[in-house]
Amino acid sequence: MENKAIYILAIESSCDDTSAAVMCNNRTLSNVVATQKIHEEYGGVVPELASRAHQQNIVPVVHQALAKANIDKKQLSAIAFTRGPGLMGSLLVGTSFAKSLSLGLNIPLIEVNHMQAHILSHFIVEDNYKIPSFPFLAMTISGGHTQIVLVKNYFDMEVLGESLDDAVGEAYDKSAKILGLPYPGGPLVDKYAQLGNPKAFPFPKPKVEGLNFSFSGLKTSILYFIQRETKNNPNFIAENRDDICASIQHTIVNILMDKLKKAVKQTGIKQIAIGGGVSANSGIRQALAEAESKWGWTTYVPKFEYCTDNAAMIGIVGYLKHQEQDFTKQDVTAQARYIL
Repeated sequence: MENKAIYILAIESSCDDTSAAVMCNNRTLSNVVATQKIHEEYGGVVPELASRAHQQNIVPVVHQALAKANIDKKQLSAIAFTRGPGLMGSLLVGTSFAKSLSLGLNIPLIEVNHMQAHILSHFIVEDNYKIPSFPFLAMTISGGHTQIVLVKNYFDMEVLGESLDDAVGEAYDKSAKILGLPYPGGPLVDKYAQLGNPKAFPFPKPKVEGLNFSFSGLKTSILYFIQRETKNNPNFIAENRDDICASIQHTIVNILMDKLKKAVKQTGIKQIAIGGGVSANSGIRQALAEAESKWGWTTYVPKFEYCTDNAAMIGIVGYLKHQEQDFTKQDVTAQARYIL
């Protein structure tokens, strides 16, 4: 079974990126992502526009993924797709396409949990990238989710803590909006943070029980701080942009690291893997690198292309499920809320 080449076509359409990938066993042959620019003018993702754009993008993206992988669709072993969680309209496009194609080609269909895929993206085999061994702690940080998960094996995961309100990526984007930065603002906050003083403006860290997170209070304190300072000095943001961004980033990274330290102490597990769009952030990557030397952790950070939403991470789960012959029936429906 191991020696046979399994070709998985994977489809990801949970939010505003349409992506298709082709995997040969646990390696990526192609990973194509079409990003929707239309949401920038609205300062956030508009669900109706996202689903329409997925309908326009899905056929060319799949065609490109097959062409780049140099694979004919008749060679495919199975179709894997994101069932949820995500935006319902967006998920429906990917789910419907995957079901139709699997039916047309008469090959198995494999449903994938988007959050599980972020974690299992660490098992995509790449040269010079180390793969975690079980058990390990995974921290998934994205625009829609913030979770600390105990990963016992590929399909046995326990959520130890999650955000009670806003996700960390949302906190970044909303802070950026307060500063008048364009959407998506998270990467810009990170960019300017690298130029500023992280201790220029202290922001309060929320007190939340256990391993759960809360970012709504931080967002509110940033808003009130900016309103107060710009009242006294209308040029406050322009004059202090880098320091404000550095201070916001410093606070968010500290919140994340405090919870991770607590999770390590609670479980005794020092293997930490991160995933999700915010794992591309330089502040969190630096903090994890420091934790390796400071506390003896072993940290796993995915390649940039596997941090944000992409179909290769859906494909690796598809391959692992194919190994288990864990297939999905044609009556499957998309699920906006899909528990890990």
